[in-house]
Amino acid sequence: MNTSTLDKLRKMKFFGMFHAFKSSMETGKTNDYTADELLAHLVDAEWDDRQNRRIERTILYARFRYKASIEDVHYHADRSIDRNQIMRLADCTFVDRFENLLITGSTGIGKSYIASAVGYQACVLGYRVLYTSTPKLFAKLKMAKADGSYMKELAKIERQQLLILDDFGIQPFDAQSRAALMEIIEDRHGKTSLIITSQLPVSKWFEVIGEKTVADAILDRIVHDAHRIELKGESMRRKRNVEPENSH
Repeated sequence: MNTSTLDKLRKMKFFGMFHAFKSSMETGKTNDYTADELLAHLVDAEWDDRQNRRIERTILYARFRYKASIEDVHYHADRSIDRNQIMRLADCTFVDRFENLLITGSTGIGKSYIASAVGYQACVLGYRVLYTSTPKLFAKLKMAKADGSYMKELAKIERQQLLILDDFGIQPFDAQSRAALMEIIEDRHGKTSLIITSQLPVSKWFEVIGEKTVADAILDRIVHDAHRIELKGESMRRKRNVEPENSH
């Protein structure tokens, strides 16, 4: 009977229950539970398994460049990182309030790591997240414009509760990319959140975006009431002589 039950659980894709029941049988612990306790144990195992798989799917869909963790952020005195601010951001209530986070600082100092760490935490808490390199995103949108999938790509971006734009401002925006950025910001304003990382200080973003009227409109929506982290100090990559993905 137990073998049949396990087979049915597996076929119904109740993998949490399957493994918990199988483990209980193998260790002889089924006799330690009352019927109510065994049911509660199996339901809890199924719940945890589904939650874990959901988180894994969300993280996979987010397409982070590398794995990052809030717990592994380094708070060296010369980096100007406020631990309390990072902890407040990690609860992701800023996403509920549709607020943005702007992270600036020189290359290799750990901007992307902090952005990714907050993004990972958002995935764990159940938010839809998309991480992307800004230049790659707008190159992709140009291709989408050409093959007719542009609106579909914009809709996918709009569905994300948290969009992480890494390496913002590495190159100036041309007219097409500027228009796409305006559409993205307009679609998301007051409804979802952004994290933007940039080597340039926010005061320089106006020049990078170009076209005064459009730049004003975009920056008004991005910068107003945004949380800011301005990293200082020398490159973490040079300091450790390690690969970029390990700098944080």
